[in-house]
Amino acid sequence: MSIDAADLEDQRQTLTSLADGGIVAQIRLDHPELLLRPTLRRVPDVSVEPETVTTLETGQVVAFLRVRGDSPEGFETALEVDPTVTEPVLVDRYPDRRVYRVTVSERGRRFDRGIVDAGGRLLEVSSSPDGWLLEVRFPDRDSLIAFNDHCRDRGLTVAVDYLRVADDGPDGVLALTEKQQELLAVAYEEGYFEVPRGISQDELADALDVSKSAVSQRLRRAIGSLCAASLTPDCRSEDR
Repeated sequence: MSIDAADLEDQRQTLTSLADGGIVAQIRLDHPELLLRPTLRRVPDVSVEPETVTTLETGQVVAFLRVRGDSPEGFETALEVDPTVTEPVLVDRYPDRRVYRVTVSERGRRFDRGIVDAGGRLLEVSSSPDGWLLEVRFPDRDSLIAFNDHCRDRGLTVAVDYLRVADDGPDGVLALTEKQQELLAVAYEEGYFEVPRGISQDELADALDVSKSAVSQRLRRAIGSLCAASLTPDCRSEDR
């Protein structure tokens, strides 16, 4: 049976491109029943990176996990009593890591589906002491807001560490000037946003060789700019 050019033309689909522009967000997610969260809380010095997540024909969701750390036995003990997974199996052992297979239980909450539903693409994912650390590329700000709403509707705690323009490379943070980026980086690294604070505004001013007034205004404008460019459409940043 032959297919002529007219038939092929009728079957042709329009290709949509999201390759240009977009934003990349580093996001922290947390919830008591988020996948593997009980294990990560019990063994915080272990690093976990999902390799693959597959849905079987039975409907079961199976994940392969790459695990690094000095407490593999502690991780395995915690995994056996973790209510977010079932049927844990050690499938491979290397000098610097181990690989496990688990089945996601009915109580285990996933986050990958919400990313896809919002139009995003998961670039990197790893465990952190306070949940999961994700790097996600979204085609636009509305997609990030949609993912944020998806998580909050399901009770997940969402925190955005940074945003950058997708086409600008790894050092371009969205909506921030170079001086604002420098200030936020130093403030974060020195514990300014922790409770209690690891550094004061006076100490930040000394570290950056600027006045305390400049630090205060720059911090306020940087946070306002991130707010306006990311999660809250009604926010408006001040002139930088």
